[in-house]
Amino acid sequence: MDRIIVLLVLLTTSASNASHSLSLLSTYIEGETQFPKFSYTTTLDDITVGYYNSETYIPKGNVTNEDDVINSDYIKDVSNYMYYSFVRRSALFRQQHNLNDGRPLEVYQTLVVCELLDRDKPGKMIIKDAAGGCTTDELCYFNSNFTYTVTVNITQEVLKPHLEDFKQKYEIFYYPVCIDTLKNYLKKRQNEVNRKDKPEVKFIQKANSDSAGSRLSCLATGFYPRHINLTLFRDEQPVADHEITGGDLLPNDDGTYQMRKSLEVSAADKHTYTCSVTHLSLDNKLDITLETESFNSVILLVLIVLVVLVLVFGIGAIIYKCRTRKPDSVRIGYSAASTSKEQETATNNDLKLHGSTSSNNEKMSSDRSL
Repeated sequence: MDRIIVLLVLLTTSASNASHSLSLLSTYIEGETQFPKFSYTTTLDDITVGYYNSETYIPKGNVTNEDDVINSDYIKDVSNYMYYSFVRRSALFRQQHNLNDGRPLEVYQTLVVCELLDRDKPGKMIIKDAAGGCTTDELCYFNSNFTYTVTVNITQEVLKPHLEDFKQKYEIFYYPVCIDTLKNYLKKRQNEVNRKDKPEVKFIQKANSDSAGSRLSCLATGFYPRHINLTLFRDEQPVADHEITGGDLLPNDDGTYQMRKSLEVSAADKHTYTCSVTHLSLDNKLDITLETESFNSVILLVLIVLVVLVLVFGIGAIIYKCRTRKPDSVRIGYSAASTSKEQETATNNDLKLHGSTSSNNEKMSSDRSL
C-alpha cells in the first residue's frame, strides 16, 4: 500500500476582507500507486473550482460553463511544466537524499498561490515545494522582486540554473496567467465568494472536574467568509495569548467555519469576562459578557435543586414502602378481630351452658323437697 504524505500549508491571509486568492496544490507520486501519478486541485479563496487527474481538467461546483475562465492551452502548458518540474526535482532530491541514508522519496508537492488586493490590484505570488512531507524551498514574487528560501542542503551551483529558469517562467507567463484566471473566476463565482453568513456566538462557563475552577469557552460557528476576529477580554483588557487555548479555524460540513477559544479560571476568580467577535457579516462588534460570580450562583442553585430532589425521592420511597406494608396490617387486624369475636361467642355459650346447668340443679332440688 502506497504511503501518501499530506502537505498542510498555513497561508497568511491578507488583513483586508476585499482580497481574494487563487491556489493550486499539485502532487507527484513516484512508483506504483492507486492514485493519479500527477494531479492538482485549484481553489478560489476556500472554494474548490477544479481538479486535474493527470489527463483532464474537471471543473468543480460550477453552475455555468467556465470554459472561458482559462485557456485550454494554458492548462496544458501549466500541467506539462509542473509535471516535468516534479521529475527534475525528484531526480535532484533523490540524488541528495541517497547520499544521506538511501531511503527513496515517494511524494512531492507544490503549492502556488496568487492574490488580488483591493481594487483589483495584483498582489504577491508564493510557491512552496515539499518532498517527503517537509517543505524544501519557498519563493515569493511581488512587485518584480523575488525572495527565495531553501531548507535543504543543495549547493548554489546545482540550484542556480533551475532557479533562474524558474524565475523567468513565473514572471513572464505564470504570474500573469494566475492573476487573469483569478479575476475570471471571481466574475463567475461572485455569488459564492461574496456571500455573508453571520456567526452564531456562544460564551459558556463549565465546571472543571480536574480542578475547583471552571473553563470559559467562546464559540463562533456558521460564519462565512472565513476571516473573523474573536477576542477574550478580562475586565475590558485582552487576555494574554499564552492563557488561551484553541483559536484554530475549522470548516463545517455546510461550507461555513467555526472558531473556539477557551480559558481556565479559578473558583475564586471574580473578574468579568467578555467574548468579542467582529466579522464581515456583522454591522457592529458583537460582545457577550459573563460574570464568574453569576456562575457560582448557578452552581449553588443547582446544588439546592439536587438536594430538594433527593428529599422528594426519599419521602416518596418511604411513603411507597408504608403503603406496600398496609395490607398485611389490615389482614393481621382482621384476624385479631375475628379471634376476639370467636372468644366472645365461646364465652356466651359457656354462660348459657352454665345457666342451663344451674336451672336443672334447682329443678332437681325442688323435686326432692316434694
